[in-house]
Amino acid sequence: MAAFSSLTDRLSQAFTHLRSKGKLTEADIDGTIREIRRALLDADVSLDVVRSFTARIRERALGEEVSKALNPAQQVVSIVYEELTGILGSGVDRPLNFAKNPPTVIMLAGLQGAGKTTLAGKLGYWLKDAGHTPLLVAADLQRPNAVTQLQVVGERAGVPVYAPEPGVQSESSDVVSPGQAQGDPVQVARDSVRLAQEKLYDVVIIDTAGRLGVDQELMEQARNIRDAVNPDEILFVIDAMIGQDAVATAEAFNKGVDFTGVVLSKLDGDARGGAALSVASVTGKPILFASNGEGLKDFEVFHPDRMASRILDMGDILTLIEQAQREFDEEEARKAAGKMSEGSFGLDDFLEQLQQVRKLGSFKSILGMIPGMAQHRKELEQFDEKGVDRTQAIIQSMTPEERRNPKIIDGSRRARIAYGAGTTVSAVNGLLQRFEQAAKMMKRMTNGARSIPGMGGAGIGGKGKASKKGKKKKGSRSGNPMKREAEEKALRDRLSGKGSTSSGSAFAKQPQAPQMPEGMPDLPPNLGGGLGGLFGAN
Repeated sequence: MAAFSSLTDRLSQAFTHLRSKGKLTEADIDGTIREIRRALLDADVSLDVVRSFTARIRERALGEEVSKALNPAQQVVSIVYEELTGILGSGVDRPLNFAKNPPTVIMLAGLQGAGKTTLAGKLGYWLKDAGHTPLLVAADLQRPNAVTQLQVVGERAGVPVYAPEPGVQSESSDVVSPGQAQGDPVQVARDSVRLAQEKLYDVVIIDTAGRLGVDQELMEQARNIRDAVNPDEILFVIDAMIGQDAVATAEAFNKGVDFTGVVLSKLDGDARGGAALSVASVTGKPILFASNGEGLKDFEVFHPDRMASRILDMGDILTLIEQAQREFDEEEARKAAGKMSEGSFGLDDFLEQLQQVRKLGSFKSILGMIPGMAQHRKELEQFDEKGVDRTQAIIQSMTPEERRNPKIIDGSRRARIAYGAGTTVSAVNGLLQRFEQAAKMMKRMTNGARSIPGMGGAGIGGKGKASKKGKKKKGSRSGNPMKREAEEKALRDRLSGKGSTSSGSAFAKQPQAPQMPEGMPDLPPNLGGGLGGLFGAN
């Protein structure tokens, strides 16, 4: 996530010098703690939170768990990971509280501009996708066009909106005080619950008014709505870009309405991430959701351990797998994998896989979940998402036969395709070259995965062609029995997790790789192929 990119880079640098040390001195630990403190302060984390956080790390780092560890540098990283997880939510995922007798009432609170209205639509979409029947309620009657905005968002999400009052329509004034609101927001909230009971909506999401700053009128209106509907959840929506002000704002709302959970919005912006680390620690209230984009699907359940893993550049493979499970058609994935291994994977199949991968979200966010990607941040930020559209345009300008068999695409066909796609012949040539390379890579990956369960490595144990006589292939086994035995032992150690690994991040090994939930499959085989072929698209 963009909000934590600066913090990730700074923490990675703080751990870099530890990798080469077999034993850590107190000076080494103090130097690392100093860098961590600076990184957190630069990220706008509250000073009190930083002090307590670094004090716990130092105490544990100087204790026996590090001094007696086989790899003390990795142990320090493990301690930071555990403490980060604790700050972000005590390491526990807390689901929404649903009412025993529907409807469940969820009230959204926060300052104006925090993104409550957009968040209401995303939450409604997420609940609808989970099998619920949500109702959005326009109780913000003060901000100009707030009611209209919620209606537009609700229409996009396919979620009905209860808006009996038009609210303020003029944009000539900024914020109207509660006494000047066009209608009674408390009555709107109360009537919405009654309507939900009659129409059998099982979740009511109430979008309340915000202000530019915390004041008594704002809190009084929020308390009146809370007392009128007795919500099951009061979610405090906070802009991740708010920085140091996050603590004061959160404490004011916690005291005013006693919210039950936090939602972080705008994590895709240029925020430094301090709000997330400060709010949960200071208020003791869990972060339940995170919003990281403008799209309805740019919304996810907040997992403290996974977020800590992202911050430390360890990636978030579990979230990527869950998204792939939701969006990928399992039967189509099997067919694609079969075509890859048979060598019959065509451009029409490639286009279909690109379209499926795009359902997971932006490629920047997808690739950001892969461990060790912080060192490639510049390349990720320069990645052109529109290149995907150009790739699709080129493929869609081909005939069905050309997509099935790209080898027949000669010079005149390439010129016609380029003209139809509104691009150049060189762009068509580049796509065909990348596709040929991706097809070969996907075939190797598929054959390798078949030979070693759960492994997607290129050609490990696969049915590769015999090497030519006199030319030893890279990675082949040694003819020396003792050396071959050592190689095989090293391979077994790597597969069992005993060997040292290099994730590409500032430390050699993750504190503890997340265990896959029972019954969860590997990533769909077409995911890697689609990404591999698309990453260089221009």
